[in-house]
Amino acid sequence: MVLVKRLVLDVLKPHQPNVLEFSQTIAKAGGNYRVCITVLEVDENTETLQVVVEGNAIDFDAVQTGISDLGGSLHSIDEVEVQGEPQAG
Repeated sequence: MVLVKRLVLDVLKPHQPNVLEFSQTIAKAGGNYRVCITVLEVDENTETLQVVVEGNAIDFDAVQTGISDLGGSLHSIDEVEVQGEPQAG
C-alpha cells in the first residue's frame, strides 16, 4: 500500500469562508492532518491559495470533497509526497 504524506494544491475559493475556517475544514477531513494555507492572489470575488496538507495517510478524496463543499475549486496538484508501506512477509 502506498500512503500519501503531503499534498501541495492550487485552490481557488470565494472570500467566504475565510482561510482559517477553510483550513480547519480540510484538517477535519483526516484525524491527523496538518494544513498550511498561503493566500497567493486576491481579486474582487475570489482568492487563489496554495494549500499544503500533511499527514500519515491523506485521503485525497476527502480533502477534495472538503474543498468543494466550501465552494472552492481545485486547480492543480502541484506537489505530492508518497511513501510505500512495508509489507509483512
